[in-house]
Amino acid sequence: MTIKNPYQLLGIVLAVGGAVLAPIFYFIVGSPPLTATVISAMILGFTCVAIGNSRPYLSAEAAQMLLKTGMENTTALLEELGLQNKATYIPSTPHSPSRALITLVDNSGTNIITGNLPKRLIVRFGPNSEDLGIAVTTPGNVSIELLETKPGPAAEEMETALNYLLTGVLDIAHNVSVQITGSKVEVKINTPEMSYENIWYYKCLGSPIASITAAVVAESLNKPVKIAEERYQKNNGIIILDILT
Repeated sequence: MTIKNPYQLLGIVLAVGGAVLAPIFYFIVGSPPLTATVISAMILGFTCVAIGNSRPYLSAEAAQMLLKTGMENTTALLEELGLQNKATYIPSTPHSPSRALITLVDNSGTNIITGNLPKRLIVRFGPNSEDLGIAVTTPGNVSIELLETKPGPAAEEMETALNYLLTGVLDIAHNVSVQITGSKVEVKINTPEMSYENIWYYKCLGSPIASITAAVVAESLNKPVKIAEERYQKNNGIIILDILT
């Protein structure tokens, strides 16, 4: 078996080396300081093995590469079609996963989304001939799968789910708070590690943090939502979502 994880390799070397040298230094050499040193090395080795087991199989660099590849491909598609409309985040159903819908015609009545979106790129979402759009998968839609249970419609439940994803699993924010006022949801992100960029992808689908926020809120309310505003200042970010009916 080949050990590719450097933490595990270092841990095994320290633990095995310490286990071999400890009795030699104690019984043969008779040196308590050296014995204590190798025992410390063994403890450090076990710690390294534990860290190696908890280390993700996919490195941060590889994850960033995959994210960038997906974003650039989606951006190329949006630019080819000339789409700049803000995406509508659709909650999942038993027959359709969570996705983001970008309408081909601006203001084409995305409040009237009927039935499940078919599992295709170009989809029809309403009864009218112009009710066409492209349905794409975003980081937010994928993050829904990381939740152990579906959050409820209360602000506290959304807040718990977002804190679990953004601060616990992904570690790209320090704290999240949610406030619902009428048809608006305001989400405050404390110390976000990823900010907004003025690029085509972000204009349509929002930043990765906004995408995750919109997908979780849509899933919680079981209603489509749009990113109305996304802004960052100092160490805080504010994302405002419109709830569609």
